[in-house]
Amino acid sequence: MRVVVIAVGRLKQGAERELAEAYRKRAQAIGRPLGLQAIEIVEVRESRAPDAERRRVEEAIAIANVVPERSVIAVLDGRGANLDSERFAALLREWRAEDRPAICFIIGGADGLAASLHENAKLRLAFGTATWPHQLVRIMLLEQIYRAGTILAGHPYHRA
Repeated sequence: MRVVVIAVGRLKQGAERELAEAYRKRAQAIGRPLGLQAIEIVEVRESRAPDAERRRVEEAIAIANVVPERSVIAVLDGRGANLDSERFAALLREWRAEDRPAICFIIGGADGLAASLHENAKLRLAFGTATWPHQLVRIMLLEQIYRAGTILAGHPYHRA
């Protein structure tokens, strides 16, 4: 099963991109023996439409074009569930057992995500009630994917 992080917007060169890539590589290395074949990041261009609703719709279309059929969809949403790392790891294990081609984590743009993406999501995930920059959300998500892999592998990185 592939893990795909689909993010509206691009990370510029620099510390955030380097940290995101470091966690992506770590997650991929620990995930491969667990049946997580690849950890991918797909960046979707931000819409330049004049109003927020149109931007959300255009971005949702671009996102839908890169989501593999039959994928598990999880959206990052400040009003979503706050999961501890063990529960997050358990969900990855459950979804892997469903024999789906991919798990897609979707990070919206500045205007959020279209309702259609929320409706199709199996999980709405939050990292607390604070508002986080999208760059940091991507890094935190990749770190949690890596941490989930370490939990599933029995690696000592995660200490409860």
